Amino acid sequence: MLGLERGTVRLVPHTERWHDLFAEEEERLRVAISEYVIALEHVGSTAICGLSAKPIIDIAVAVREITDAEKCVIPLRHIGYEYRGEQGIPGRHFFGKGEPRTHHLHMVELSSDFWRSHLLFRDYLLQHRETTEKYERLKKELAEKYRGDREAYTEGKAAFIESVLKAACGSGAG
Repeated sequence: MLGLERGTVRLVPHTERWHDLFAEEEERLRVAISEYVIALEHVGSTAICGLSAKPIIDIAVAVREITDAEKCVIPLRHIGYEYRGEQGIPGRHFFGKGEPRTHHLHMVELSSDFWRSHLLFRDYLLQHRETTEKYERLKKELAEKYRGDREAYTEGKAAFIESVLKAACGSGAG
């Protein structure tokens, strides 16, 4: 039900169990790094009811200052996370858990564009079912086309995500 080999793309139908798995992981994270966490959110497609997703729970963690993220590396390692650096996104500390991968953790400053845009995108999809359905169709097309190329799959979604963020900003959401 949860887990995906690195570099591959496979979508599965949404399951409410993902919300339970997030809640369980949130508790582990709060025990391990609560002194640094300002906010912790379930983001990504597994957070959107009814939306097919790669079976990996995406978690965004906000810290006051990005230097706090460095203090979380060892406590997160103790609960199974592997520190992966910025992974091409300046100002983000990225951690993965599981083999196959079950969780992605993105640690950023609360004031960052990353934090704002991920919550804005998630919340817009939660409020606009027709946009979620369009996103689902796009994701399925891309997953079929790029099964073994996660980077191309992600790039294929970029223009759609940008259009949703523009719509969300224009609608006053966020």
